[in-house]
Amino acid sequence: FFAATFSGSGALFASAMHSTADAVNQGFVYIGSILSEKKPTPRFPTGFGRVINIFCMVAVIVVTIMAYETIREGLHLIQHPQDTGSGFWINIGVLVLNLLIDGFILVKAMKEINVESRSEATGFGIVTGSFKNVGRAAPPTRLVFYEDLVAVTGAALALIAVVVISMTSFVIIDGIVTILIGLLMIGVAFRVGYDNMVGLIGVSAPKDIEERITKIILSDHDVTDINNI
Repeated sequence: FFAATFSGSGALFASAMHSTADAVNQGFVYIGSILSEKKPTPRFPTGFGRVINIFCMVAVIVVTIMAYETIREGLHLIQHPQDTGSGFWINIGVLVLNLLIDGFILVKAMKEINVESRSEATGFGIVTGSFKNVGRAAPPTRLVFYEDLVAVTGAALALIAVVVISMTSFVIIDGIVTILIGLLMIGVAFRVGYDNMVGLIGVSAPKDIEERITKIILSDHDVTDINNI
């Protein structure tokens, strides 16, 4: 935010907005994860597992509001472009730092997805495995993955915008990139919102997990058959 205010860069403002949404949401999810692990009570005999879905839905609202403000700023910058040349090196430094931090967290989230989905991927396979198995990860892991995927993409787009503006007179790219980052944030809000809505309603387990559970049950010598799962 400091760098965006100093230079007037809309792309940097968009990255700052998304970073704020990231921080607020991951705080929500952290609290929700703790509450969801509470033991069942007489009043709530099935436990609190779905509390995390409610917290993730609150996070979706935060992202949507931030996305709206980001897109509005982008439209303003297209109509009234600003010269951001004065803060070039500050912008570059902040965005590179942003890429390193969010990139590190994204890699951690990818590894966690592979652990939760019991994928044995290694090396570059962790990246492809994370995209393939993200639907099987826990709601908090999915949220962090989607959020940081957009954060890294947004920081890269903002970096491109800053470099292009410093080398050319195509200042309108600042507003275009700001709107693109806002649209990416809406995409994350929609995806996370849909996943958690499904989680709140209740959905059947994937076929391969059902088959794995069936094998575990049938491996018990006292079990002769399974009528229904």
